[in-house]
Amino acid sequence: MANVKGEDKKPKGEKRMKLKGDKKKLKKNNNDDSKKVVKAKKRKLEKTETSEETATVEDKTATGKSTEEDEVKPEVENKGRPFTVSIALPGSILDNAQSPDLRSYLVGQIARAAVIFNVDEIVVFDESCSATDGEEQTGGDFTGVGHSKTTLLPGFADTSRCNVQMARILQYLECPQYLRKSFFPKHHDLKYAGLINPLDSPHHMRAEHKCKYREGVVLDRPTRERKGSFVDCGIYKPVQIDRKLSPKVRVTVEMLDDHTNDGGDDNVKFYKGRAVSSEQPRVNDGIYWGYQVRLASSLSAALTECPYNDTGKYDVIMGTSERGDLIDDFQFPLGVPTRVSNFKHLLVVFGGVNGLELSLSNDELLSEVSDPRCLFDCYLNTCPDQGSRTIRTEEAIPITLAVLRPKMMNVSNPTTGAEV
Repeated sequence: MANVKGEDKKPKGEKRMKLKGDKKKLKKNNNDDSKKVVKAKKRKLEKTETSEETATVEDKTATGKSTEEDEVKPEVENKGRPFTVSIALPGSILDNAQSPDLRSYLVGQIARAAVIFNVDEIVVFDESCSATDGEEQTGGDFTGVGHSKTTLLPGFADTSRCNVQMARILQYLECPQYLRKSFFPKHHDLKYAGLINPLDSPHHMRAEHKCKYREGVVLDRPTRERKGSFVDCGIYKPVQIDRKLSPKVRVTVEMLDDHTNDGGDDNVKFYKGRAVSSEQPRVNDGIYWGYQVRLASSLSAALTECPYNDTGKYDVIMGTSERGDLIDDFQFPLGVPTRVSNFKHLLVVFGGVNGLELSLSNDELLSEVSDPRCLFDCYLNTCPDQGSRTIRTEEAIPITLAVLRPKMMNVSNPTTGAEV
């Protein structure tokens, strides 16, 4: 019996080897089971997500919306500015300058203020109303310092119109530098324009600057049939647009090619672009694209001859005077609503050295009006408690635009009437 037991008994080493092998098999089985559980959970989650997505698509399909539309919506959203801001002032303020170079510098101050506050139009009106029907230039003879026959260039008259001089300098400053030779020949009114600080507006750019739009001048260059004109946009090569235009015309071009690579491929002889409205950068992309200059023969012409065709008029006209209402509690009256303001076209009118009263008294069409307040939707004092007896027009413009800016943006929503 002892021998039989001894034969059946296995060595301890074999038992340990068998136990280790069983443990390894158990671990392997457990790992396989856990992997199967994880895979099953993943499949379940995928099925759940797929069913949720299907339900979401079905819901959006039922409501007429799709996921693609939601993704495209932020890109399609218009970031532009749908309203315009115009300012009007008399050109006679140049008569108050003490020298010809200070006349030019004064106009530069006005242009700088207009660009800083995104003014879209500057109206220069004749407060003396001295222009006749046969005159193309509005009135206002300048008899101040430095404009005698000896100081003028050959071929020019011995008088200089202050209104026209202001308009000419304003246009010169607004024009991009690379286009000025094409549109502004040598003129005595521009003699001191080089002393004026540059505007540095968004459309004043160098060749290496990348921008969606550029200003250009149409070249007198032959093109193939059914091909557009070539435009000089101040870059390394000309730009061919999608239509034919008359030579020497200023045009806003939407660039379709990359033009910032210092000439690019030598095989490419020109870039491609598209002629667009000068308002498109502002309306579609919110890019300030300079101002227009308009000459008016009187105060009434400045108020009524609106150049915007969509409304044909300024829906909010504002007068400024030290005798006006305080601006602190002012809110804009309702005009033609847009998505960000309750007016479409705003006009802010500034007086000269003698105020708006002189412009009113000289205007025959306004002879029945005795108080300038009656001409405007609002008549404001934009700088109450002033420390100086007088505020010059070139000082009143940035002051007024600065205090109006938050009020222009904080207006009633046209659809709900709630504050934005």
